[in-house]
Amino acid sequence: MEELRRLEKLQSVVSAISSHGLLSSSPASDHDAYSSRFLSELVLFLVQPCSDLDIDSKLVLVSEFIPRVSGPFLDEISRSIQRDDEAKPLSTSSVEESQKSFVKRNVMDSVDPYASEKDQGVVAMVGLDAMKRANSTLEDFSRSYFMFHQLEISEPQSIFRYLPVLSFTESYIYQMDALNEKIVSESACEFQVNRSSHGLNTESRVLFETDPLKPLGDLLEREGLLTQRIRQEFKSGKEYWALERKLCHALSNKNKICVEDVMRAIHLKSFDYRVLNLLLYKLRGVEVNELHMEFLSVSEFLVEVADDLYDFFHKHDVC
Repeated sequence: MEELRRLEKLQSVVSAISSHGLLSSSPASDHDAYSSRFLSELVLFLVQPCSDLDIDSKLVLVSEFIPRVSGPFLDEISRSIQRDDEAKPLSTSSVEESQKSFVKRNVMDSVDPYASEKDQGVVAMVGLDAMKRANSTLEDFSRSYFMFHQLEISEPQSIFRYLPVLSFTESYIYQMDALNEKIVSESACEFQVNRSSHGLNTESRVLFETDPLKPLGDLLEREGLLTQRIRQEFKSGKEYWALERKLCHALSNKNKICVEDVMRAIHLKSFDYRVLNLLLYKLRGVEVNELHMEFLSVSEFLVEVADDLYDFFHKHDVC
């Protein structure tokens, strides 16, 4: 999560210097975006503590030094560093440390806040809209399920200790669910969903139709949180979305639907709650309570049926 905090700091700096008119708030090109990223990194570097140097002293040093720096000088430094790296032998311990560092590195390491959407399709990222939509589920999960994990909803520490992982996971699932709805809508209305309509590119859509939860699984694996049970629930999610597309396509074409498909979809629909519960067990470092999970499976099924009945009666104004 360290890299995520660094990324948050960087975005905060971008917003601050943009609000002061020092940067364009909406980069027009990749070049503008990378320029903004570079300047933001520079500002972050300048405000870092450095012995007894204050901000004014740093600014004086930079203003005196930068005019003396030339392209050839920087090229020379770059080549020198590269030669040193190539000449330095890699010991077994350094290789092991490098591997450990890579495993621990958060998936957000490679994410540039100004990167094109092409790059964002291969890493787990969530948008603000998905986070807003996930809020109600997270609140319901906290109120309904924390008691099974010996956690108190009235204690902020209980919530915020696990909130980053739970919120990111649920938001990502909501984001994929929204994309599935767009695909269903495209199939029903026979129009091409473009990038502006759902904020995800063609590569993301292809990823969704093959393994939509792989980026999230990769992130959880890097954090040491991915278990075989969670993998299985991800498969349930993929199956549910496929069934949703199949059923909606049949209904839009006035074809008969299979009751078994409907029942299966209802059983699978709450896979996100099961993922959150399994994550909470893993985060707390305790074994999964199978009786708890069996009870939740029945409870979730009844809740889904009740929600569907409510939606049906509300939609058709049945008293």
